[in-house]
Amino acid sequence: MSEHQKIHPVQDPEAAIQQQPTAPLVSRDASRSDQGDPVQHFPPPLAHTAGSKIPRKKRRSCFTRCLCWSLCVLLVILTILAILAGVIFLVFRPKAPKYSVDSIRITQFALNNDLSLSASFNVNVTARNPNKKIGIYYEGGSPISVWYTGTKLCEGSWPKFYQGHRNTTVLNLPLTGRAVNAADLLRSIQQEQLTGRIPLNVRVRVPVRIKLGKLKLMKWKFLVKCRLVVDTLAADNVIRISERSCKFRFRL
Repeated sequence: MSEHQKIHPVQDPEAAIQQQPTAPLVSRDASRSDQGDPVQHFPPPLAHTAGSKIPRKKRRSCFTRCLCWSLCVLLVILTILAILAGVIFLVFRPKAPKYSVDSIRITQFALNNDLSLSASFNVNVTARNPNKKIGIYYEGGSPISVWYTGTKLCEGSWPKFYQGHRNTTVLNLPLTGRAVNAADLLRSIQQEQLTGRIPLNVRVRVPVRIKLGKLKLMKWKFLVKCRLVVDTLAADNVIRISERSCKFRFRL
């Protein structure tokens, strides 16, 4: 009798596929040594709430942009002003006005019983406008004064008038004043009168408006300071001016 053939069961491949586990062999909570290199999970970024603060980097960025815009606007304004100044200079060729003190006549200069000094001067001032296309409007009521070593001797008013192109105007200005406790001041003047060199300062502060063609500009202020050296301050006497120099500047 022949040997019985041994029958080995063969596993069905489709059944083997169906019997594969669907769950992971290693749990998600297992350690790195159990499941190798697991996928790292990061928490989502926190959203800014209404009360949260703006980061410093963002605030610095806003400040930098604002600063850049401000500098750009300032640069544009300065460029426009420079262009306008260049056009005005080329078209009108502005020149500074000139001033000089031509003569001084003293009608009163005496010490009173209360040791105060009374002074009355008549000062002739020449104002010259050398510009061809620029006129000057002088505002009235501005002070003109005469000083000796820091003490104001007398004061008057600059008249209101318009000075046209290339015009020369001579002004006769009456000045009066009173200095208190002037006994020492008078003795100092008398000592310098012996040498024939008495220093005086004439100061003028007058607001003006410049006229460019038909355009009347904003108000400026002319500051004029003249340094004089005279031989005497005696009343009703011929005053000789040995030295004279005037400085002029203006400001807004």
